[in-house]
Amino acid sequence: MKFIDSKISKNLLAEIAKERFGDMVKAVVDIELGIMVVGGELHADEEAMLLERDSKQENLWGINIYVEKTGEEMIEFDSMINIRPRQNNRSRDVLDPAIREKIKIIVNNLIEE
Repeated sequence: MKFIDSKISKNLLAEIAKERFGDMVKAVVDIELGIMVVGGELHADEEAMLLERDSKQENLWGINIYVEKTGEEMIEFDSMINIRPRQNNRSRDVLDPAIREKIKIIVNNLIEE
């Protein structure tokens, strides 16, 4: 797993993807701190790494990043860690459009072509 708080190249992300899932990496994004962890087998592992670094659980959202895609198709908002009834998210998907937008901005800020 790799902690990302500054730009990472799409080539390095593609290398991380090849190690596990081929064309995709799992990632957990902290929408408050603007950081993420990629490359875990489970979103829960990445979530745990961020919690150890003092992230707050309510700010952590699981996604999948498809390294060969661009734009809207690059991010899939699907993870078991996203099921949060207390935050009005009763789905594996990230339902709140504002949270989805924050995630997109952070991912696009951290990944360079």
